[in-house]
Amino acid sequence: MRIVDVREASVPLEANIQNSVVSFADHTVSLVAVVSDVIRDGRPVTGVAFDSIGRYAQSGLLRERFIPRLLAARPDDLLDAGGAGIDPDRAYRAMMKNEKPGGHGDRAHAVAAVELAIWDLNAKLAGVPAWKLIADRHRVAARARMPVYAAGGYYYPEDSLGRLRDEMKAYGDMGYTSFKMKIGGAPLAEDMKRIEAALTVVGDAAALAVDANGRFDTPTAIAYGKAMAGFGLRWYEEPGDPLDYALMADLAGVYERPLATGENLFSLRDVDNLIRHGGMRKGHDLFQMDPALGYGLSEFARMVAAMEKAGYARAQLFPHGGHMIALHIVVGLGLGGSEAYPGVFAPVGGYAPDCTLEDGGIAPGERPGFGLEAKPDLAQHVARLVA
Repeated sequence: MRIVDVREASVPLEANIQNSVVSFADHTVSLVAVVSDVIRDGRPVTGVAFDSIGRYAQSGLLRERFIPRLLAARPDDLLDAGGAGIDPDRAYRAMMKNEKPGGHGDRAHAVAAVELAIWDLNAKLAGVPAWKLIADRHRVAARARMPVYAAGGYYYPEDSLGRLRDEMKAYGDMGYTSFKMKIGGAPLAEDMKRIEAALTVVGDAAALAVDANGRFDTPTAIAYGKAMAGFGLRWYEEPGDPLDYALMADLAGVYERPLATGENLFSLRDVDNLIRHGGMRKGHDLFQMDPALGYGLSEFARMVAAMEKAGYARAQLFPHGGHMIALHIVVGLGLGGSEAYPGVFAPVGGYAPDCTLEDGGIAPGERPGFGLEAKPDLAQHVARLVA
């Protein structure tokens, strides 16, 4: 069993929307295929994955550094203990050869795309869905259905409040029972009106989270916290720069409702620092690290272990993502829940038709691997890449 080829394609997101910091109109995703020498039904078994939503493709990094290193490794050095698949952590270490510590950024996303494609490959080789392989490898009793929340509430140039209400209603009509909207892209008073408008549709404030996407300095984050204190919102997400642990600690000292952060922390060491210095409250605040942004599932599992060692529960982890890969990982590791992107960030956002939504939870399906080929808008991109 060996890897014979690794391919990458830059796929554009269909997302002409914006949050408080960026427009997603020009964003792309690196779609990766890891091709094995195992032939089934006349075709090589191939693992497929992508880096996460809301960034840019890492084509240059992948083609110049990480893919050549993986292909140059001795095949036996990449095999798992049973010899029937690729060890994802060994592959990660091969790709990281000659890389200095720190400086994570896009490098972390590039490695993650390949590492996750190896998980997809291994699950296909074993003939099981990725969530089951992940659960078995990490000795977790996987839940059949995982709670998800509909992430949206972006800023619109026209009829912003009306479109916000319509968007939240559409998510509710789909069967979602928890929601998230953006703040920080308008003055404080206007954002409070936006929250109030969303609540006219959502009803229960404990079902609505807000996300500032790292926009605020400490005084502004605290001002928003004080203004929102009476709502009783589900959580207040990423108020400031993800590496500003002092801001999080200061805000936790005055904002009683749950805080959430970690989407833009890409390594174990960053998460260690959040645990040590960020004021995150056990059993209360939420972590949101994304395996597809942070070197893949191997590094993500180390983050989960660090959380648990420090006394935090894995139920406090709601990874950023909103796609099939994140859903399989959340189910396989028994985490608290998952983000969902219904209707936005095509072709990678959202789920395949067989991932059914009931009572605010989604089942990831039984197809081998992550099931990306079952998602109609993504399947055409996968087919071109693996042809």
